[in-house]
Amino acid sequence: MARVPRNRRPVGKSTARPAREPPHRLRIVGGRWRGMKIDFPAIDAIRPSPDRVRETLFNWLQQHILGARCLDLFAGSGALGIEALSRGAAAVTFVDREPQVARHLTQTLQRLGATGATVETQDALRFLERTPQPFDVVFLDPPFASTLLASVFTKLPRGWLAPNAHIYVETPADTPLPPLSSGWTLYRSKQAGQVGYHLLRAAGEQTPGARIHSAEEVLP
Repeated sequence: MARVPRNRRPVGKSTARPAREPPHRLRIVGGRWRGMKIDFPAIDAIRPSPDRVRETLFNWLQQHILGARCLDLFAGSGALGIEALSRGAAAVTFVDREPQVARHLTQTLQRLGATGATVETQDALRFLERTPQPFDVVFLDPPFASTLLASVFTKLPRGWLAPNAHIYVETPADTPLPPLSSGWTLYRSKQAGQVGYHLLRAAGEQTPGARIHSAEEVLP
């Protein structure tokens, strides 16, 4: 009887590994869309917050996200703003300068049936030059090569923050936060691999003349 050569795979069987999840897809961690997967454009600068980072962040925010008005200033994949909507935020404004990203975000939000979502195609600093509207929660997750955080920190107190607003910031783990405005405190701070993530609180009304402090000055 003829033998099957060792280097030939038997017919009807496969030794291929199960296909992995596409690299440009993320999972919504909690809320009404928990477990749903959404795609995002294959752009190198887009780096969604890891699942466990988002889970920790929204545990920190669980008493504040329901009914909140949120700003996702460097929206990218939309992971943070969509997670906020999934968990009961009243409204989220997504801002990204890339038209491809904005179009994809709009399609994703329509597919989810999201209400209260607005997508703006604009550079982050130019957006903050508009007439301000106050937000309860601001998400800041710029590309890691970006140097915009210091300028954003300067502009946010000029009417963009509601009293007692929360500001979430994601940075490379080895990069310190820019100086904080007067009345801001570093409420929570953790590291996951190469990612540093921080939650700030802005007490009271924010004014254009706010004094700047280093993060080390306000650590609890």
